[in-house]
Parts: sequence; structure tokens; C-alpha cells
Amino acid sequence: MTRRKTITTRHPAARLASATALVLTFAIPMTVSPVIVTPAHAFFGGLGRIVYDPTNHAENLLTAARTLEQINNQIASLQNETEMLINQARNLESLPYSSLRTLQQNVQQTQQLLDEAQNIAFDVEQVDQMFREDYGALAVSDPDAGLINDARDRWQNTVGGLQDALRVQAGVTGNIDTNREEMAALVGESQNAVGALQATQAGNQLLALQSQQISDLIAVVSANGRAEALGEAERATAAEQGRIQRERFLTPGSGYQAGSARMFN
Repeated sequence: MTRRKTITTRHPAARLASATALVLTFAIPMTVSPVIVTPAHAFFGGLGRIVYDPTNHAENLLTAARTLEQINNQIASLQNETEMLINQARNLESLPYSSLRTLQQNVQQTQQLLDEAQNIAFDVEQVDQMFREDYGALAVSDPDAGLINDARDRWQNTVGGLQDALRVQAGVTGNIDTNREEMAALVGESQNAVGALQATQAGNQLLALQSQQISDLIAVVSANGRAEALGEAERATAAEQGRIQRERFLTPGSGYQAGSARMFN
């Protein structure tokens, strides 16, 4: 009895699908992208099977790349904003160094020297009073003793004014070393400033130092001018006193009276 061989013949579409699946098995890498790929379905012989769609996969990869680029752009934007906030915080940081106390002490020392002015202080009312008493109009009827006392007072005022000018000059000169140290410290703080506010504050303190130096200069000029004014006032009053005494000497009767003089025994 002859055995009949049964040969099962597959449908051509089924054979094509099997070959395609075998090829994809070796062609697709084992590491799959985390991007969700929408599978494409093909119906062969009434059976639904999942097949690889390269067009859909490429679109998903392109979408993932664009999303990653957007995330990177957002990260870069956040980094720029963070850097901007850090710079703003630095610009608002205050200067830790202050030279106000030192500058105020220098100004107070110079002011104290001016307040200690002898006889005639730097006060308008006192100046007017002293000038009425010692530098006012002289009269011919004033006694000689009074004229001599007034001349002595004027001389003391002039000498005191010269001494006051020298003391102010010495005090201002003593501030030079302190000002030099403060200037070096402020310039260093300005160069090492971490923000705009610190640089501005250092510049303001340098301007304050300059104002203090200008105040010292004004004090020296005022003291020197006061000494010169007192000297000129003394000379002008002395000239008037000399005129009165000369007139008194030349007036007949009340002035010089001739008398006998005895010379040589």
C-alpha cells in the first residue's frame, strides 16, 4: 500500500509575513527607544498581526528629538534666569566697610581747633562786639592809659590769631596720614566690589573723604584770613591812635608844655 504524503501549502501572504518577521528579528536592535510607537496592523487571512512601520517610528523619533530640544532650551533659560538673579543679588549687596566715623572725627578735630580761637572766635556777633570795643573810633579825649591798654589788647588779638592759624595748620596736616589710609582702603574696596551697589558706596565714601579734605582746606584759609585781618585791623587802629596822640601833643595848653631842663651839674 502506497503511503500518500500530505503537503500543507501556506498562503503566499502568510509566507511573506513570516519572512518579514524573521528579517525584523535580526535587523531591529535590542535597545528600544522609550518613545511610544503606535503599531501598524495588517490583516492577512482574517488574522490581525503587528508589523513594524518605519514611517511611524521615524516620526516618533523626530517628535522625541524636538521635545528633548525644548527641554534643553528650558534648562538653558532657567540657568540664565538663575545667573541673572545671582547678579542682581550681588548688585544689591552692601559695602561692608565704612569710613564715616574716621572722617567725622577729623572734621570734629578741625572744628574744635576753630572753636578754641583766642580772644576773637569765629562768631559774627563776637567779632562785631570786639571790634566795637578794641577797633572802634578813637577820641582825642581818651586818656593815654586807655589808649595804651587798647593797643595792648589789639596786639594780643593779632598774636593770638597767628597762633590759631598755626594750630589749625598743624591739625589739618595731622589728618593727612589718616586720609591717606582711608583713601587706600576705599580704593581697595571699590576695586574688589562684587556688585554695583558696593562700587557706588565706595565711590560715595571717596567723595566724602574729598569733602572732608575740602573742609580742612577751608579751615586753614579761614584761620589764615582771620590772622591777616586782625593784623590789618591792628595797623589801621594803631595809625589812628598815632594820629590822635600826635594831635594831642601838638595842641597848645593841653599838649606838650615847655619847661626848664637841668643838664650837667
